Amino acid sequence: MVRAEGSAARKVSLIITAHNERDRIREKIENSLELDYPDMEIIVASDCSTDETDDIVREYADKGVRLARADERKGKEYAQLQAITIAAGEIIVFSDVATKIPADAIKKLESYFADERVGAVSSEDRFITNDDQVAGEGAYVKYEMWLRRLESERFGLVGLSGSFFAARKKVCEEWDIYSPSDFNTALNCAKKDLVAVTAPDVLGFYKDVADPQKEYQRKVRTIIRGITALSRHPQVLSPVQFGWFAVQVLSHKVMRWAVPWFLAALLVFSLLLNYQGGVYSLVLLGQIAFYLLVLIGHFKPDLREKVYVKIPYFFVQVNLAIAKATIDFFKGTRMTVWTPSKR
Repeated sequence: MVRAEGSAARKVSLIITAHNERDRIREKIENSLELDYPDMEIIVASDCSTDETDDIVREYADKGVRLARADERKGKEYAQLQAITIAAGEIIVFSDVATKIPADAIKKLESYFADERVGAVSSEDRFITNDDQVAGEGAYVKYEMWLRRLESERFGLVGLSGSFFAARKKVCEEWDIYSPSDFNTALNCAKKDLVAVTAPDVLGFYKDVADPQKEYQRKVRTIIRGITALSRHPQVLSPVQFGWFAVQVLSHKVMRWAVPWFLAALLVFSLLLNYQGGVYSLVLLGQIAFYLLVLIGHFKPDLREKVYVKIPYFFVQVNLAIAKATIDFFKGTRMTVWTPSKR
C-alpha cells in the first residue's frame, strides 16, 4: 500500500485509555499536548479508575482535555467505547498511557487516510530501555514488522499495534467490547471493503515489561482475548466472504495458535520412532538439545541474553502461553477486564 499525501487535514480525536494511571497519566497528557496537529481533541477513556487518575485529567480541562469515564469496569474496549461515543473526529487515534508518541506522528498517521481504501493505520513498536535509550529491534520484532508490511501490501493487516493506531470513525461503529480493539478494527475494515495498513514511518515508543512473569501473564491474556474474538466472528475465516484476508487470518492467527500442539506431537512421534534410528534419532536429539537450552535459560537468568539461549527460551515461553491460553479458553475463561502492564 502506497501512502497518499496532500489532502486537507481531517479532525482527529486522540483517545487515551487508562486504568489507575496516576503515576503516568500526567506525562502522557503532556506528551499528547505537544503533538503537532492543527485540529485534534484529546479524550482520556478512564476504565473506572479508583485512584487519582480522573482528577489529574480534569486538571487539564482548560487545555481541552476531556474525560470519558466508564462507571463500571468492563474492560479496555468498553472504556474506549465511552470515548468513541463523544468523539468529534473523523479519524480516531487510540493510544495507551505507556506509549510515547513523537510530535509529528499524528500528521503522518492522518496522511495515510488520503487513500479512500484505507480504514485503519497501525504504528510500529519500538522499545525503550530503563535508561531511556531506544533499544535495537529484536529478531521477533523484526519478524513481526516484516509480516505486517507484507500483509499491508497485499490484503490488509489482520491486527494492529494495540498501543497506538488510528481508524476512520465509521470503522469504529461496530465496537465489540469483548474483542481486542486491534483485531476488531482490522476485521471491521474488511467488512467495509477497506484495508488496515502499517505505517513504517510512525513509531510508538514504550518500555518493555520488566517482570518476565507479568509478561507471560500478559501473553496468556492477549491470546485468550484473540481466540475469543475469533470465536465471536468465525465468518472471518471464510474465503467466500473475506477472500485472501481470511487466508491471512488463518495463517497469522490460527496456525500460530496451533504451533504448541504441533511441537508436542513432534516430540511424541520422535520418541515413538526413535528405535528406527537414523533421521528419527537426529530429530529427537535436536529437540532434546533445544529444550535443554530452554531449561538453562529458566534456571540461569543471566544467560538469557545469549542469543543461543534467548531465542529458544522466548520461543518456548510464547508457545507455553499459547497452550495455557487455549486450555483456559476451552475451560470457559474469558478476559475483558484489563490491567495495564507496569513498565
